[in-house]
Amino acid sequence: MKPLVLVDIDGVLNPFGRPSADFRRYRCVLDGEIYMVHLNPRHGTWLLELAVRAGAELVWATTWEHHANDWISPRLGLPRLPVIRVPHQEAGAAGEMFKTPHVAAYVKGRPFVWFDDLLFAGDERFLRDHPEVGDFLLVQVAPDRGLTRRHVDLAAEWLTLSGFSQGP
Repeated sequence: MKPLVLVDIDGVLNPFGRPSADFRRYRCVLDGEIYMVHLNPRHGTWLLELAVRAGAELVWATTWEHHANDWISPRLGLPRLPVIRVPHQEAGAAGEMFKTPHVAAYVKGRPFVWFDDLLFAGDERFLRDHPEVGDFLLVQVAPDRGLTRRHVDLAAEWLTLSGFSQGP
């Protein structure tokens, strides 16, 4: 089965801390609200390279939902990506964040890597116990720094060891 690479935006591609000079600032308007985001164009390159090497499908797993394709994808050089609907709710009874049940329903047994800043033990427990979730790697990203090359390399190594990478 073709693996998935799930990507969050805020705290991952748009860090909450002071971004380095590699980031560009953008003004986005979503449903009448103005948001300032800081994006690093290299993130798009890294994610595309990861997907190509692993034969994986990139997917948005973010509260931006379809707005990600309008505002984030073009600024990172990404194509329009599938979106996991993640209506905001309270955390679950097992301590999982509100996105985790939606991710579990979406993956349908496909292996996946998930880049997010809000992944904790409750999320891993929920996914391991869910009958329709297969192999996965959760990559917790520090929200003040955002995605780094180390995170992407960790995902590439896991995909290689899992037999998905096509080599360098």
